[in-house]
Amino acid sequence: MTLERLRPVTDALLRPMVKASITLGLGPHALSIIGFLLAVGGAASFILGSELRWWYLTATLFVALSGVFDLLDGAVAREQGIASDSGDVLDHTLDRYADIVLVGGMALAVDQLLIGFLAVTGVLMTSYLGTQAQAVDFGRLYAGFLGRADRLALIGFVGVLMTASSDPIMGFTAIGWLLLLFAFIGHLTAVQRFVVLWRGLS
Repeated sequence: MTLERLRPVTDALLRPMVKASITLGLGPHALSIIGFLLAVGGAASFILGSELRWWYLTATLFVALSGVFDLLDGAVAREQGIASDSGDVLDHTLDRYADIVLVGGMALAVDQLLIGFLAVTGVLMTSYLGTQAQAVDFGRLYAGFLGRADRLALIGFVGVLMTASSDPIMGFTAIGWLLLLFAFIGHLTAVQRFVVLWRGLS
């Protein structure tokens, strides 16, 4: 399962936003920073949702917008012909911090720190193997069960579920189950990417 394959479609849908960003003078770096700040807002909203359930809906909105800006920065860079290594480094760095704060925020919201730790390490290792492949001239590696676009979509979906009901099922809320999924699938995807990379380099 990966939404990364839909990038050509999303790039076409983003065209109006790309033009608007350029008109407003928002460059790729600024868009990357805005995307990260939206992720922080999403994490804070998940934490606040433990007290007032409607905050989960706000978290969904923040996460959705963060995902849009995550696509928009690269689209604007390509449109303006200013894609650069420094921009790529900034984008990936902020993406990883966004992953940490989002997963961490969800873990704090449901008081599942151990599962949150396993989830965030799975997410980070998945992303690390993707960029490590690029570092050894293998090419950006998107292979696996769960890419970043998939994770953001699932986080947003769970935010909607938690708005409707925060009752636990078999001991875990929807957030808890998602963290378990990230922990298991994240590390499994990391191993899968490692195998693909190792075989490709052998």
